[in-house]
Amino acid sequence: MSEFLGPTTTAIIVEVTRMSLLLAFLSAIFVPLELTFAARPKKVFRAEFLIDLGYYVINSFVVAFVLSFPVGIIVWATHKTIPAVWLASTAAWPLWARALGGLVAGEIGYYWGHRLSHEIPFLWDFHAIHHSAEEMDYLVSSRAHPIDLVFSRLCALAPIYALGLGAVNGTEGIKILLVVTFVGLIWGNFIHANLKWRFGPLEWLISTPGFHHWHHTKSGPINRNYSTMLPWMDWLFGTLHLPANELPSDYGIKAKLPESLIGQLAYPLFPPSSVSAPAPATPSEKTPMPWHKPEH
Repeated sequence: MSEFLGPTTTAIIVEVTRMSLLLAFLSAIFVPLELTFAARPKKVFRAEFLIDLGYYVINSFVVAFVLSFPVGIIVWATHKTIPAVWLASTAAWPLWARALGGLVAGEIGYYWGHRLSHEIPFLWDFHAIHHSAEEMDYLVSSRAHPIDLVFSRLCALAPIYALGLGAVNGTEGIKILLVVTFVGLIWGNFIHANLKWRFGPLEWLISTPGFHHWHHTKSGPINRNYSTMLPWMDWLFGTLHLPANELPSDYGIKAKLPESLIGQLAYPLFPPSSVSAPAPATPSEKTPMPWHKPEH
């Protein structure tokens, strides 16, 4: 078949098939869960469902292509700057240790990239697209400007490569990248989902929708809960907000974004001069871990 269609057409068909199957897989998991364990009553096809579906399609095509160039530079820089003995030592780790190390390293890089996206006005103009959702469900994870998504993924991938945990020239390294990417994808959809699930004391170790929904609040404490999977990282850096048995009263941002997908994609390039990133949160006293006794 590829002989008749040509390599470009074949690649497009393969990509469309891949992203369609992935969306069907995610929908088969999260739609029934959200209908059964909804945190808030909501229609499956909410008002901005098609907008987020559009972001899913665009980012499926654009992000991987754009990432290939800076990732190539990172790989080249890693081999030029990181001692070979270190790269050899991490390459000798068991696969499970490299996968775990890759997840933690990627989370650290993502945390700081995500935090910068809130604190630097230029980055916030792009990241605000993701925060403009006023209803939460699994597909909101796809609502992101391609430039914002490329930046955040670069921040997550850079430490993985720098530590030699995801070398692209070996089978083991590719496995690490696949594990980190797949887990991050599933967990990203999970923490945005309209679910009331809480993990009890475990949610201080691994994130839940209850943890991440506070990151999307419009009127509650802002600039909190930057981590994707590891809430203790926010606790460590003083940005954790995790009240028990409570969800935000609303979601979104104060700025008014264009309603169309094209308008939103162009918005960061011509943002209103009066709109800027929210002021960086001053790290407050750390929220106590569940094993700490409250002070009176």
